[in-house]
Amino acid sequence: MNHKVLIAMSGGVDSSVAAALMMKKGDKCIGCTMKLLNQGDGAFSGEGACGSSDACQASDAIDLTGSAVRMNGRAEEAPAPGNPHACCSLDDVEDARSVARKLGMPYYVFNFAEDFGEKVIDRFVRIYQSGGTPNPCIDCNRYMKFEKLFRRARELGCDAVVTGHYARIRYEEESGRWQLLRSKNPDKDQTYVLYSMTQEQLAHTIFPLGEYPDKGEVRRMAEEYGFVNSHKPDSQDICFVRSGTYADFIERRTGRAAPHGAFVDEDGNVLGEHRGLIRYTIGQRRGLGLSLPAPLYVQRIDPQKNQVVLTPEDRLFSRRLIAEDFNWIWTSDWGKWGSPAGEASGRMQSGREGTGQESADGKNAGREYAEPGRSGQEPPAGYTCLITAKPRYRAKEAPATARVLEGGKVEIIFHEPQRALTAGQAIVLYQGESVAGGGTICEVLTG
Repeated sequence: MNHKVLIAMSGGVDSSVAAALMMKKGDKCIGCTMKLLNQGDGAFSGEGACGSSDACQASDAIDLTGSAVRMNGRAEEAPAPGNPHACCSLDDVEDARSVARKLGMPYYVFNFAEDFGEKVIDRFVRIYQSGGTPNPCIDCNRYMKFEKLFRRARELGCDAVVTGHYARIRYEEESGRWQLLRSKNPDKDQTYVLYSMTQEQLAHTIFPLGEYPDKGEVRRMAEEYGFVNSHKPDSQDICFVRSGTYADFIERRTGRAAPHGAFVDEDGNVLGEHRGLIRYTIGQRRGLGLSLPAPLYVQRIDPQKNQVVLTPEDRLFSRRLIAEDFNWIWTSDWGKWGSPAGEASGRMQSGREGTGQESADGKNAGREYAEPGRSGQEPPAGYTCLITAKPRYRAKEAPATARVLEGGKVEIIFHEPQRALTAGQAIVLYQGESVAGGGTICEVLTG
């Protein structure tokens, strides 16, 4: 059975091939790109209105019908492209539009810039100012792709959202839960940035590239389709930091220079002057601007005292942390204490071949969406499980024990000390190939 799907297209090769695979299956496909930055942020300008009855009639849809951006019936001058290594530029939109045209599917741009500024950029600024180190790509996936775009898909009558992420989704009958699984390509696996997905979102999401073990095969498919972006490099930088450092961006965004303060050792002895807390992160040694008899590293950032605490490297290691805003997806013993996910256990399955999904025998074909939220039944306080934990995107997983605390926070105890655990970063838990859950590190404990 074929279905209607909304495909998030970044202008890169992955989302383009994902779109081609869905078209090949015979699904009714709508391509879209999210407009996340205002003109002053260096993306593209203006407010848009959708001009097609097949897409949403809201004021934040832009119909890209030519090489210019047409907004409210008029063509607007396109600003110069920004950082070539960042996503979300006008060139990316043009590449996505070109692919959609070649595939013969409608394509729209949805203006989510206001929400992106509030939920991603401003949160990025707040966490840095409070001494943490954020991951805005996780927030973009959580609040933009799988909240705003999820709702737009529902408004358009689509059965699922499709993205080019390297991950897989599977329904487990025993627990009645949807699982988020690692990609078959371990080098490209993106489950770390997807840990916040709810059961409802997993039930209405398709990752066509999850089963492909080789990125080269994806690029070869793009070449065969004649896509303009078949050899386009992957985006690497944060899209809204177009130039300069993160600290420069924060000062421009807030209109305030970060106040200088003191570098101190663990005993409070002043070692020198720092240039603003936002210029430092846990574990940093380079760029301190100090002449010291032995190497020292950033151990802690204290926004109350406006101090950066420095320590020898061996003092950077710790075994325990507390994570908040935790989202549980699945554990191997879920059925022993929890309950099936109820309505969210049904899923639109439009045929799994080539889509990186495993079927629930079509049990949710045509099922209505529920409002996005957390994953339903949560583990009770005192629940513990053995997992491997990943405290940074590029970090190696390490064995640990997770324990649910009163109020829903989770304590993670690593079996071996870990270097530079950092507040503001995501901690993602795995059991085998499945994501158990994840949250935001709010406290690193010593002892």
